[in-house]
Amino acid sequence: MLQAERLESGYGNSKVLFGLDLEIGAHSVVSLLGRNGMGKTTTVKTLMGMLPVQGGSLRFDGQEIGGLRPHRIARLGLGLVPEGRRIFGSLSVLENLVATSRNERKGLWNLERVFGLFPRLRERRAQSARTLSGGEQQMLAIGRALLTNPRLLILDEATEGLAPVIRHEIWACLNQLKDEGQTILLIDKNLKEMQHLVDRHYMIEKGRVMWHGSSQELLAQPELVDRYLGV
Repeated sequence: MLQAERLESGYGNSKVLFGLDLEIGAHSVVSLLGRNGMGKTTTVKTLMGMLPVQGGSLRFDGQEIGGLRPHRIARLGLGLVPEGRRIFGSLSVLENLVATSRNERKGLWNLERVFGLFPRLRERRAQSARTLSGGEQQMLAIGRALLTNPRLLILDEATEGLAPVIRHEIWACLNQLKDEGQTILLIDKNLKEMQHLVDRHYMIEKGRVMWHGSSQELLAQPELVDRYLGV
């Protein structure tokens, strides 16, 4: 579905990605792992067109998307739950969801499906989004992304800073999405939860993929966690 080959990107003259390779197959769940500052969020921003591709290629369903604007990439089927949630605080829960709703494909995500996944959003649909708890805002951010009906859903630190009970709800949601065949790219630090969810992990360091493999392969090589994820 998505292939990045020798991908280079960064911020102006400051390059962050140096020939990164990444492949995400349809209906798979892939993780991007690495310490802070190694290029994970830069990769996400490049995939979504928020940073320019400075080298290499980036294809989605065989189409080169490296030069497309973010709104065009989103319309192709890439949906993002950004780091820090970025919900529209001045709008209600319902207005946040309606703002991104798309009804162009079969098997749709709609308001009822999102409310079924996160019943608390139904209860608070008239409430200002800025008054939600952190966990409820994260649910809203995920629901908003699902209403774009993404073919590839990207989640950047979706459980960071949340209470354990809310993290459990988010992981249950992601497992349900996997069971339904949703393609997912996941950035998170919780390897215990990811090992049953993720089909393939990519570990990056200084803008390069240093290792990739299955959860079973990762569990068999604990030194990799110390090398690439340890503080």
